[in-house]
Amino acid sequence: MNPSPSLIGYSAGGDGVYQLAPRLSDRFAAAAMCAGHPNEVTPEGLRNVPFFLYMGGADSAYNRNIVVREFSAKMDALQAADPDGYAHRLTVFPGLPHNMQNREAECIPRMAPLRRVAWPKRVVWKQDDDAVHTRFYWLERAPDAARPNEIYAAHVDGQTITIETPGTGSLTLRLSDALLDLDQPVKVSVRGRTIFESKVARSFAAVAQSLKEREDPETVATALLRVSW
Repeated sequence: MNPSPSLIGYSAGGDGVYQLAPRLSDRFAAAAMCAGHPNEVTPEGLRNVPFFLYMGGADSAYNRNIVVREFSAKMDALQAADPDGYAHRLTVFPGLPHNMQNREAECIPRMAPLRRVAWPKRVVWKQDDDAVHTRFYWLERAPDAARPNEIYAAHVDGQTITIETPGTGSLTLRLSDALLDLDQPVKVSVRGRTIFESKVARSFAAVAQSLKEREDPETVATALLRVSW
């Protein structure tokens, strides 16, 4: 698999980018939404994938030219609170209708140099409202435990993993030396309380499970740690 694929869609394809990019951002280096509508989608899951938005200023059907600014404003707020994440760029071409005369093609040279961040230091995972997922970057949930619209957020600082939200829950942490040093003890903290502190052994089982779930060598976990709090 190419470790740095990007996602681009136009019109209904732009709708699809709005839908897919926040849910599957761990698979992409970047995403470009062109002349689409997000419907009910929100941008929390876009924390680690650069997101480009293109719209004709006169593309008023379904209020697309208004909604795109609202979506970008939500990303502005998320980035203000988390400056290392939520990279995005809004481009509205004044006076152009749904057909942007191919001017949105400028996204291609902007996206081409970008590379996927497979092991980001912070992850914000919002589940779908209609179909849940079990794995997102280095977080994993049991299929029977995941719930629509739930948000799990966690970050790594040195050897410490801090689970930010929710207040109670359970996760499998998918670990790798790309994220922290597995030769050293790992600490997991929730709201100032340590729920784990020890070394986590690398295992062939973790590698095999990762590859069975997804044939994506760059995202293979070499250790798994299940935590509840």
